[in-house]
Amino acid sequence: MQSQPILVVGATGKTGSRVASKLEEKGVSVRRGSRNAEIQFDWEIPATWAPTLQGVTKAYVTYFPDLAFPGAVEKLEAFTKVAAASGLKHIVLLSGRGEHHARLGEAVVQASGLDFTLVRASWFAQNFSEGYLRDPILAGVLPMPGGDIREPIIDIDDIADVVVAALTEDHHRGQLYEVTGPRLLSFADMSKILTAKIGRPIQHIPITFEDFHANVAQAGGDFVADVFTAIARETLDGRNAKICDGIERALSRRPRNFADFAAAAASRGVWSAAA
Repeated sequence: MQSQPILVVGATGKTGSRVASKLEEKGVSVRRGSRNAEIQFDWEIPATWAPTLQGVTKAYVTYFPDLAFPGAVEKLEAFTKVAAASGLKHIVLLSGRGEHHARLGEAVVQASGLDFTLVRASWFAQNFSEGYLRDPILAGVLPMPGGDIREPIIDIDDIADVVVAALTEDHHRGQLYEVTGPRLLSFADMSKILTAKIGRPIQHIPITFEDFHANVAQAGGDFVADVFTAIARETLDGRNAKICDGIERALSRRPRNFADFAAAAASRGVWSAAA
C-alpha cells in the first residue's frame, strides 16, 4: 500500500479530478493540488510548490490551461527543480499530441533527473460534454475548423486509467504512452454519432480558424483565443490522423469507443438544457 500521498497537480481539472478519485478508490492517499486546496498549489505562485511537494515521492502533473501558454515550459522546468529538491522521485506528465510546446515540456521532464512517465494524449471526448463544445451541442451544432481531418478522439477515463497505472505500478517508469481512441473520426462523423446517441440533430458546421478564434474570444478573451487558435492550427492539419497503441501497451486492453462515451454521457443527461 502506498503510504505517502501522491500529488495530483490540477486535481480540479478534467483528467486530474478523475485521477485523484481513481487513486482514492484504490485506497491511495491523494494530495489534491489546486488553488483552492487545503495546501494551495498555483502555477503563478512558485512559493506554493514546495509545501505541496513536502513528503511526496510521486506526482501527476498537468499545466493549466495548456503547455502552449507563454511561460508554461519555463514554469514546468522550475517546478521540476523544486520537486527534485523536495524529494520527488517519479513524475507523470500529461502532454498533447502534435504540439510543439508539449514536446518541449516532455523534454524538460526527461532532462530533470526524475523518473518519469509521459502520457501524450489525443483530443478529449469530454470536450463535448464538459468543455467549451457543450453549449454548441446543446444548441444543436458542432462548429469546428480543420475541414475533413480525422482525429482518434480519446475518452478521458482511459487517460486517467493510464496515469493511475503509471503512479501505482513500477514498470511504467521511463515509458512514453501516446494514447488515442480506437477509431479515426472526422467532426462530421462525431456529429452523426452524437445525433444518434442524443436523439436529436447535431449539425457539423465547418468554420475557418478566424471564426474559431472569434468564438473562443467571445467566451475567454483574445489572449486565450490566440493560444487555442494557434494550437488548433498546429494540430488540426492531419498530423494526428493515426491510431497509436498507448492504451494497449499500458493497460493491456482496447481504448473506449467514442460512441460508447456519447451514449453514456447522453444517458446522464449532460446535453439536457437543465443539466
